Amino acid sequence: MNRFMGFLPVLLVLFVGSGCAALIYEVVWFQLLQLVIGSSAVSLGVLLGTYMGGMCLGSFLLSYVVPARRHPFRVYAAIEFGIGICGILVLFVVPFLDRLYPAIAVPGSAGILLRGVISAMCLLPPTLLMGASLPAMARWIRSSPAGVSWLGFFYGGNIAGAVLGSVLAGFYLLRLFDMEVATYVAVAINLVVALLGMALAWLAPYEREPEADGVVAVARPAGAWAVYLAIGLSGLCALGAEVVWTRLLSLMLGATVYTFSIILAVFLTGLGLGSSAGSVLARRSRHPRVMLGICQFLLAGAAAWAAYVISVLIPKSGFDPTIPVNPLPVFRMDLLRAAWAILPAACLWGASFPLALAALATPREDDDSGALVGETYAANTVGAIAGALGFSMILIPSLGTQAAERWLIALSVLAALIALAGRVRIVMLAASIVAAVLLVRTVRPVPWLAIAYGRRMNQYVETAGKPLYIGEGMNASIVVSELTSGARYFHVSGKVEATTEPFDMRLQRMLGHISALFAARPESVLVVGFGAGVTAGTFTLHPVTRRIVICELERLIPPATAQYFNRENYDVLHDPRTRVFYDDARHFVLTTKEKFDVITSDPIHPWVKGTATLYSKEYFEMCKRHLKPGGVVTQWVPLYESDPETIKSELATFFEVFPHGTIWNSDASNRGYDVVLLGQTEPEPIDIDALERKLQRPEYARVVASLNEVGLGSALDLLSTYAGRQDELKPWLKGAQIHRDLNMRLQYLAGWGLNYNHPELIYRNLLMNRGFPKDLFTGSPESIHVLRVLLDGQVQ
Repeated sequence: MNRFMGFLPVLLVLFVGSGCAALIYEVVWFQLLQLVIGSSAVSLGVLLGTYMGGMCLGSFLLSYVVPARRHPFRVYAAIEFGIGICGILVLFVVPFLDRLYPAIAVPGSAGILLRGVISAMCLLPPTLLMGASLPAMARWIRSSPAGVSWLGFFYGGNIAGAVLGSVLAGFYLLRLFDMEVATYVAVAINLVVALLGMALAWLAPYEREPEADGVVAVARPAGAWAVYLAIGLSGLCALGAEVVWTRLLSLMLGATVYTFSIILAVFLTGLGLGSSAGSVLARRSRHPRVMLGICQFLLAGAAAWAAYVISVLIPKSGFDPTIPVNPLPVFRMDLLRAAWAILPAACLWGASFPLALAALATPREDDDSGALVGETYAANTVGAIAGALGFSMILIPSLGTQAAERWLIALSVLAALIALAGRVRIVMLAASIVAAVLLVRTVRPVPWLAIAYGRRMNQYVETAGKPLYIGEGMNASIVVSELTSGARYFHVSGKVEATTEPFDMRLQRMLGHISALFAARPESVLVVGFGAGVTAGTFTLHPVTRRIVICELERLIPPATAQYFNRENYDVLHDPRTRVFYDDARHFVLTTKEKFDVITSDPIHPWVKGTATLYSKEYFEMCKRHLKPGGVVTQWVPLYESDPETIKSELATFFEVFPHGTIWNSDASNRGYDVVLLGQTEPEPIDIDALERKLQRPEYARVVASLNEVGLGSALDLLSTYAGRQDELKPWLKGAQIHRDLNMRLQYLAGWGLNYNHPELIYRNLLMNRGFPKDLFTGSPESIHVLRVLLDGQVQ
């Protein structure tokens, strides 16, 4: 033990570095692979299952693959070096797969299997090594209960590094640089750790018995099965809770990349603190298995506490996150609220691991401690995989988050009873069941206002009206509400995405009609995002439209909005020309062989984590490749809840692909709120008179009626919404950051500028650069004159 204590500080440094690199890799790899296989719940489940499955296998197999006579420090150094090599390989392999995958992608279960194969190719080699790192180093410690209790400090140091990695990646490396830089930083950390490991191997002698070429026999105490099962259930609850609480907290704090980094950092901090505390308890307690059982009982109460904080205390806190323009005060408050909710439970889950190790250890010091750690870690990770997938893909979609939180309490009590198997009396069993029932009954549903308005929920307590529909799906939570005025609102995961209010109807109708009227012949249409169906519904009015393809991520949305917005969307869901594909839009565009005359995109705000993939240069290039001759792409851009840098990045990125693209303003008062970007494969002048003649044809009567409802009933009305193009905006866009797949710059810009809410100022600056584009509009002198007067009047 003295030999161990002498190297403890350096060992902790090694594990901190290893954990830091691992979390940077995890963030980067998930972003990279989502660009290939998509970001739907199924794709994320495949990624998470592969990542954690690799770590599980690596921890379990180490003792069977690497002889115990190998110096632990040298093995650890080799593992870290291997992880660094894999990190570089993944960075260069994924872009190749991005080109290969569309050619071999198939739908259905075979497609899911293919996604799993691609994930395994990229993630299994490095995650096998990551999983093996803790068992490898564990061989430096004897396998007695007192010895293995020190592994909690290793585990805690590794998690402390993971906290550092999640914050470093989310708030610095990916915000200011890109995925390449982040990867190289992680690789550098791996190399430093590997070199330190080799230096330690040279300084610290290590000897094992000559049996070491085979597998070292491992003894386990009686009832070990109960400990394995209990720690497995503990892992299931931990990852299930992370899924549930991340989903609910991201509603209330705003689903930015920074929010997810904060939640992950808090959760990992709790695991690290708990692991260190659990190590102390394991060394001092003569009955670590009993302590493990008590931990699980306490976790039932901690889960109930988290549910209370999230559903009651945070909604009633009165904190308005939209007031400070500087995001740092908001981040500090988000950190406190997340810690208040989930830190107690996370600490207890962290303490469970070293207690389980101590409960499984025997007095025989010649046992392979690496095998002990590997088996325990594998049991915990198998449970974690089951929890993450089961809660996200089955429990929440079928029963909802309230029921999921109740299951957390019940399963924690079950884990406690299993850990204490053989020690539980009838009275204690009855008391446990009663306590579980009482705790379950305390769990309240999250207020519908939180699902509907998210971080702004306290602003709408008096004016929100009533919910008509509430649903929690696999990918999103949705609400349909109705105000006292009769206006209906459609909400997705804390954001208003569509309404029947005049200003929103104008945008939604305009997005569809401009696309159809400016395309050469809009026979086939791809609509990204069903929403309330209003944009998709406008295409049903155009006489030449033959096929309407809608790509929607969440299955709950089309039937819900078809019921409550069927008049506004012309019942598009049941139109015989309509076909809905349930998939992540980027993945659909990447893998479809079909080409379209119109691709119109109305995604969620770019500050929502994961949505920025629908604003990148590479995505727009994909859309352009899927256009027929004479086709158009339109893209919604919100000027509200966004700062100038974010808007400039969105416009500059679109214009990189569509250099002759144009901007159209949907705000009837010309103050600026939403704009529509329009790009064409072959830019053609817009003939004002020809457009007017088209609208006057009998077959376009329904189109004109639809436009009249939103004040755009004539060609001049529609064209007077013109707001500019790249040539005019070059001075304003100078220095704008181009949003690319490898930097995902936009989601970091947008999340940082979320509280900047001056759309009129942004639009005014944009409009100051606009002139009258003589080469864009053609027609009679009278029509040109009237349009010029209308546009000039907007600038004054």
